[in-house]
Amino acid sequence: MRIDVLLGEAHIVPADVADRVVVVIDVLRAATTVAAALHAGARAVIPFDTVEETALRARGFARGEVLLAGERRMVRIDGFDLGNSAAEFTPDTVAGRTILYTTTNGTMALVATHGARACFLAAFVTAAATVAAVRTAVAVGADVTIICAGHERRVALEDVVCAGRLVRGIAAGHDEVVRGDGARVAELVERPFQGGVGSVRSEAGHATSLAAAGFAHDVEHALRLDQYDRAVRYRDRQLQLDAVTTAAG
Repeated sequence: MRIDVLLGEAHIVPADVADRVVVVIDVLRAATTVAAALHAGARAVIPFDTVEETALRARGFARGEVLLAGERRMVRIDGFDLGNSAAEFTPDTVAGRTILYTTTNGTMALVATHGARACFLAAFVTAAATVAAVRTAVAVGADVTIICAGHERRVALEDVVCAGRLVRGIAAGHDEVVRGDGARVAELVERPFQGGVGSVRSEAGHATSLAAAGFAHDVEHALRLDQYDRAVRYRDRQLQLDAVTTAAG
């Protein structure tokens, strides 16, 4: 098995994902928010590249069936029902409904993964569950690509730390794992955070920017390691909870 990590600046090309098990990481905030929405009972989350696509797709649903959610420059899009804060996605708001969703970084990375054997969306809140799901997916023989969504096409520390944690978990117990240079970098970056990821809030530039913009609670939520016991899987252009379950931390 080979594990490669794209650290947040590389352009994703079909060869990066073709017939591989792919994980897209967007700790702040898409992957954290989607996990919260699905664990709160949302039927599915459908990601889109653009605001226009999201609004257009909504016309194909009865208004009560869907919610429009997302952000640009960290704030809720005008006319949308929800922004990108996990706390907004409560059972009372989202249970039984489909979320049409677009963000600055995470959803763009997701839509570039078509052709993958399997694809997951991951954050700290689903780290252990994602490791379990990926290990199940690669059991039949597959290589792994982990894509850090980054922040505005730049490396984001929180995503790289999460990638290193996933590499470490996926590779555990496998004698013949080949790590690409990106995977090695991610593991090195993650080492100081193995005891806990709380200090990411003060060391990651995007975390600092979000807190300064009034989203400190979102950062705190995103750093709740292994809060959820099921990974988020991207299949048939929808995000839903994976069948593999692990104990939540």
